[in-house]
Amino acid sequence: MQTKGQAALVTGAASGLGAQTARALVAAGARVTLLDINEAALHALVEELGHGVAQAAQCDITDAASVEAALDAGERAHGAARMLVNCAGIGGAKRLVGRDGSAMPQDDFARIINVNLLGTFNVIRLAAARMTRAEPLDDGERGVIVCTASVAAYDGQIGQAAYAASKGGLVSLTLPLARDLAQFGVRVVTIAPGLFLTPLLYALPEETQQSLAQSIPFPKRLGKPEEFANLALHIVGNVALNGEVIRLDGALRMAPR
Repeated sequence: MQTKGQAALVTGAASGLGAQTARALVAAGARVTLLDINEAALHALVEELGHGVAQAAQCDITDAASVEAALDAGERAHGAARMLVNCAGIGGAKRLVGRDGSAMPQDDFARIINVNLLGTFNVIRLAAARMTRAEPLDDGERGVIVCTASVAAYDGQIGQAAYAASKGGLVSLTLPLARDLAQFGVRVVTIAPGLFLTPLLYALPEETQQSLAQSIPFPKRLGKPEEFANLALHIVGNVALNGEVIRLDGALRMAPR
């Protein structure tokens, strides 16, 4: 799909991978609706990108009405979206059994699953229903959906049971969703990033960042959000990519801790 002139949706767009993907889409000629719960950061990004090509839509991805309202706002501003990049998500680490012998609270597990897996699915189902009604492009394609998993889906570390399960769910969803939507010409591809310079890692001391970088075979540095965004744009433009999960990790395999 050609990005230029098309409408796109990016969740988790207020910071990190989502914000950089929004920048890349705008630079490639797309009109982008930015979805995030952080309204102030969204409006700051709109000011940076320009009101003609970027639209802020405060959104709780776990709430159907909130997502529908955001999709409606995007359509009013830019027309029907043919691209969706899902970057919204939360982290959290807790052992199944704590040092004091107490069990991990069920609510802690459910909170991460609810945002990362159920919330992403909520946006996909509502956006995909609209994509399937669009007029097909010359090659029969109607839309493309990109999800963000994590290498934790494969190499979950100690304390990552909830996070790894949420990202593993996205990995497992990729092929069946691609098969479900193939008849409509809508593709689904997932990126599984390794260690990237996102706000979470920026908050760590420089020494800790360097230590993490040394665990990556090559290149021996943390991933750049621009590299994630570049891959997302390549997925949009390469119609043969469908039903696949792509690790973007410098050959990293996470140790237990």
